[in-house]
Amino acid sequence: MAINPIKSLCLALLLATGSSIAAEQPLDRIAVIVDDGIIMHSQYAKRLDEVRNTIARRSGEQPPEDELRQQVLDRLILDELQMQIAERSGIRISDEELNDTIQTLAERNGASPQQFLQSLAEAGGMSLQSVREQIRQEVTINRVRQYRVSEQVQVTEQEVKNFLNSALGQMQLADDYHLANILIPLPDSPTADEIDQAQARVNEVLQRLQKGEDFQQLAVRFSASENAFDGGDMGWRKAAQLPPPFDSAVAQMQPGEVSKPIRTAGGIILLKLLDKEGADDASYSEEVRVRHILLKPSEIRTAEATEQLAQRIYQRLKNGEDFAALARQFSEDPGSARNGGELNWVSPDSLVPAFRETMAQTAIGELSQPFASQFGWHVLQVLDRRFSDSSLEQREQQALNLLHNRKYEEELQLWLREIRDEAYVEIKEP
Repeated sequence: MAINPIKSLCLALLLATGSSIAAEQPLDRIAVIVDDGIIMHSQYAKRLDEVRNTIARRSGEQPPEDELRQQVLDRLILDELQMQIAERSGIRISDEELNDTIQTLAERNGASPQQFLQSLAEAGGMSLQSVREQIRQEVTINRVRQYRVSEQVQVTEQEVKNFLNSALGQMQLADDYHLANILIPLPDSPTADEIDQAQARVNEVLQRLQKGEDFQQLAVRFSASENAFDGGDMGWRKAAQLPPPFDSAVAQMQPGEVSKPIRTAGGIILLKLLDKEGADDASYSEEVRVRHILLKPSEIRTAEATEQLAQRIYQRLKNGEDFAALARQFSEDPGSARNGGELNWVSPDSLVPAFRETMAQTAIGELSQPFASQFGWHVLQVLDRRFSDSSLEQREQQALNLLHNRKYEEELQLWLREIRDEAYVEIKEP
């Protein structure tokens, strides 16, 4: 891809040795040209130091220098490409949105935003501003992936039904798995020598594991996955979030076990099951079968007149008149009036507070006194109550999420490889 002329001019200026700025401070240099952008040596060196600090904080063994440098460089190139896509797509993360994200992350970690940022800064050897900008970049990249990958992933109702009816689906929905991985990469069409070299590396990792070396330290040293610097930690996953054959492999493992080498399109992977948790038991929620008559104040009927009408209708109901008939005649809730005021089975949580509280205080078969809500004046009657098992609905949503995530993971890796292969990348001397 041709380099933008303006960018080329900037590059030339940066490389100029006669600059007055260069006389005052060490001149930065270009590490990589990535399409219309650049990665500076200072940026590369800074990320390298951050990664080293992260590994040291976890008391991990530093991987060989050349491997560490290559992994950091590859990550920076992919990040730069995704940030360029964000720029072209007009994706911006405002300070307000960034602050909201930091607030959410801090709450999840039981800290204030300042404490959360400070802990990240100390862990990575960064300034608070650098931490903020790193979070902004991660949110931006996630937004790009959402638009370019996640929104293109479709899961049909039939796929969900098939999954729930399958023995594998029922098994996978039962447990959560905390996983870590080590990826030994392979190109798209590897030669026999490349396969042999990758297998030799896998064997070396397995031998080190047998000798008692730590999986997470080996991940930092050997793995080419995005989470390598996190010790290969993939977080908590459902087996269905993993593409075959990982799903069936983890279902047979116990915590602490490492899988046999698994060949994939991206290379050879080892999985370690760090922990496992059982799924929640059936979840029961209250539902109420209720009907009501709604009267709304208007330009021709004041709030006081509306209340008086509600009282008269209440008295007629108390005198034995048919609720459904009066609802069809008077109720101004178009969704229920034609059904005799029936809302059918509803969850109390889906109703406005005034309606929910009055309904809770009304016995089955009884009428409520007229009461006001933000919509107007109501009279309601509770017909029945039940507690239903909502686990099936939850399982369907869970299956949908898992199938979507599994497809997303596969599409993401393909997309990352595609944008990397299509990019113009010129590596200088980092």
